[in-house]
Amino acid sequence: MVRAFEIGGRPVGEGAPCFFIAEAGVNHNGELSKARDLIDGAMAASVDAVKFQTFSAARIALADAPKAAYQLDAEKKHESQLQMLRRLELSRQDHKRLIAHCRDRRMMFLSSPFDQESADLLEELDVPAFKIPSGELTNTAFLAHVARKGRAMIVSTGMASMTEVETAVRTIADNGDPPLALLHCVSAYPASPADCNLKAMDTLRAAFGVPVGWSDHTKGVEVTLAAVARGADIVEKHFTLSRALPGPDHQASMEIPEMVILLAALRAVEAAIGDGIKAPRPSEREVASVARKSLVSTQDIKAGETLTVERVGARRPGTGIPADRLDDYLGRRLKVDVPEGALLDAAMFEEG
Repeated sequence: MVRAFEIGGRPVGEGAPCFFIAEAGVNHNGELSKARDLIDGAMAASVDAVKFQTFSAARIALADAPKAAYQLDAEKKHESQLQMLRRLELSRQDHKRLIAHCRDRRMMFLSSPFDQESADLLEELDVPAFKIPSGELTNTAFLAHVARKGRAMIVSTGMASMTEVETAVRTIADNGDPPLALLHCVSAYPASPADCNLKAMDTLRAAFGVPVGWSDHTKGVEVTLAAVARGADIVEKHFTLSRALPGPDHQASMEIPEMVILLAALRAVEAAIGDGIKAPRPSEREVASVARKSLVSTQDIKAGETLTVERVGARRPGTGIPADRLDDYLGRRLKVDVPEGALLDAAMFEEG
């Protein structure tokens, strides 16, 4: 049994629509105006929530901490990770303004804290859930601190082994056991579809009995849609105002018009999954009446004669006696004259 829950009144888990998080992350480049534009873009795409990142650069990285290769490609090569992060920090006041902007747009605001103080800030600002980034999965003291707040946690599992995920889940359960969802993730920017292993979502759901999803770093929409078709309860994907902007994550992000198309496709895929019951749909009725066959007379039949295989065939339309009921009528006596090529009807036969 999967343990479903709500985020900001929105159901998450089995039976609920896929919860789509538009990951703005640090694609605002430290500019509040860009952050507001990202919120507006998320609203235009009809996502469920827009998510940023909350951190203090000094509490994340040492002065000599290296940057990842994808960050070197996108940024000044001589800038340290700490210097880069300082440019991308959002202040307490920035958070308040962005939350107010989301409220005005009726958009759910989420953010990923990267340190305990940042989680405290988000709690103070009454953010409805905590999104834990993959890099913090093994930071058990941090997980315990966030779990004790009692709010829903969405935990990404990029770079993690099953043992590490088990430790993280146990830590959260032992520190208040708040509502939990796990996101399968491949922490490469961009990620190759060949590395995505979407079946791992099934493994996480079976092992932990919680809603699962996919934090997507691939280019394009194909893997996102495949994850939804596979049963992802939550999907998270980075987006940007423009991939031409400087910054670490823009190249692995989709632009707003692409996200609008993705959301429409995602909801169509979701609708297509259905309930698994094999039964004709109401929309098929008209076609069935045209495409299926009924029992018809292949020669003149006199009243009192019986129906034989020589006197009956199957022809369109499908509005008469269904062709699969042939055995029910063979040998039965007609009570009226039936000309060749007539659509047979139950009322033509004697009771028998």
